[in-house]
Amino acid sequence: MPRDTVLIYRDTLLPPSETFILSQAESLTEFTPFYVGARRVAGIEVPAERRLLVNDGSWLGRCREVGFKVLDRVSPRQLEMLARRAPRLVHAHFGPDGVLALPLARALGVPLVVTLHGFDVTLHDAAARRSFYAHRKYLARRAGFVGSCAKVICVSRFIAGKAAQHGFPAERTIVHYIGVDTERFQPIPGAVREPVVLFVGRLVDKKGGSYLIRAMGEIQRAMPEVELVVIGDGPLRASLEAEARQQLRRHRFLGAQPWSVVRDWMSRARVFSVPSITADSGDAEGFGIVFAEAQAMGIPVASFASGGIPEAVGHGETGLLSPEKDWRGLARDIALLLRDEALWNRMREAARPRIVERFDLRTQTRALEQIYRGLLDAEPARSA
Repeated sequence: MPRDTVLIYRDTLLPPSETFILSQAESLTEFTPFYVGARRVAGIEVPAERRLLVNDGSWLGRCREVGFKVLDRVSPRQLEMLARRAPRLVHAHFGPDGVLALPLARALGVPLVVTLHGFDVTLHDAAARRSFYAHRKYLARRAGFVGSCAKVICVSRFIAGKAAQHGFPAERTIVHYIGVDTERFQPIPGAVREPVVLFVGRLVDKKGGSYLIRAMGEIQRAMPEVELVVIGDGPLRASLEAEARQQLRRHRFLGAQPWSVVRDWMSRARVFSVPSITADSGDAEGFGIVFAEAQAMGIPVASFASGGIPEAVGHGETGLLSPEKDWRGLARDIALLLRDEALWNRMREAARPRIVERFDLRTQTRALEQIYRGLLDAEPARSA
């Protein structure tokens, strides 16, 4: 039986840090995902046979992108191409992308679903006004946009609270956790844990890299054998590497890496730590899918109780969360997990079952499809 099509909209297809979008879409079983974006970026490849780019890199493509973003104009040829696939709905990731995708959904006569991930509702308006074009457009149109979405999916209760502050209607808003592929991320038999504290994430303010380096400096003075391994890239990489050279004895920055390398390090590390904070701009951790991936691999977490992290990590059960920006508390928590074998084992044993029960990708994607179906079943009545 043919499956219904859902258009997955992301302005840029697809940044390296957004594996969760592809994983969720490709695990759909009742719907076939077809990816739509303004342009392609170096990062994660989506299936070329199920992809449409507004801007294909040509001169005409650049004109189409300007028309699409600035004038809300969808190319008739591309619209016809999408219409032939008879999509049932459009699912946009991030608020600014939802604003861009709304004219497309209206032209196709289908409902728009938008997932709010973090910065789209945590960033202060003053910072949003200095942000990229689509974010400024989202800010300008937000008041009307909040009532135009058929369903608003929030990646955590924390994000749902922020969405409510921005006027997103409670009756159209739902908390739904994006799942983790617990088959891909599972303990590797025979793997040997090393005295490694692992960081995986973008090197930006809200990920708290500087606080982790300070904490690791204190730890290495007492335990010089412990190493900090950083996977990820971003605008702060050079400054963080310089800070690490000044303060740490053992560290390495590996840059952006594929999931297989991340999984390998998650099987070797003893503690996972991404001490996210609320940045001066307001940007905060919406949920932190990488925390769930690490716990699925059986690594206890040490972090700050910031944003949606307390929903991803069970404090005292699968990890330890100290107050935001308390790097000395973070150092104590990391040291405790490194030294206390009984505590480490208890948290390790609790970590994977908690993730499988609450955040398994296949279970969560089935729930997402129920959201789709509920919306489509109600659509005739809503449109009447």
